[in-house]
Amino acid sequence: MSDLFSSQWMKRFQDEWNNEPGLAKDLAEIKFSSNIAYGFQNESKPTGVIVVAKGKAISADEFDGQDLNWDLRANPEDWMYWLKNPPGMMALGIAYTSKKLKFVKGDYASMIKDPSISSSFVKSFMVMARV
Repeated sequence: MSDLFSSQWMKRFQDEWNNEPGLAKDLAEIKFSSNIAYGFQNESKPTGVIVVAKGKAISADEFDGQDLNWDLRANPEDWMYWLKNPPGMMALGIAYTSKKLKFVKGDYASMIKDPSISSSFVKSFMVMARV
């Protein structure tokens, strides 16, 4: 668990992201580009970041002050649970409303209303589970 969102973990996540056509291809169609960070609640900064350009993950590493579009935080136990049991849309909604999943940056409400992004958001958790 200690290597969750480490440089090595993030690079494996990048590979899995790009190998999932239902994620990379779908996001490419809407020209989705973002810097997405992941980390732990009660920490001052995120741990890892993946850079997505037109759907494709072009880099992934430990967070090093990059500008972010999204910053997702949860407790280590919750991340580990989701990696073993990838959540669906309803479970993610419950996690968000119960504050188990926090968006330090990014607008969950807007994202969830856009099916082209929300379905990819769910897929990203399935991809994480393969790392």
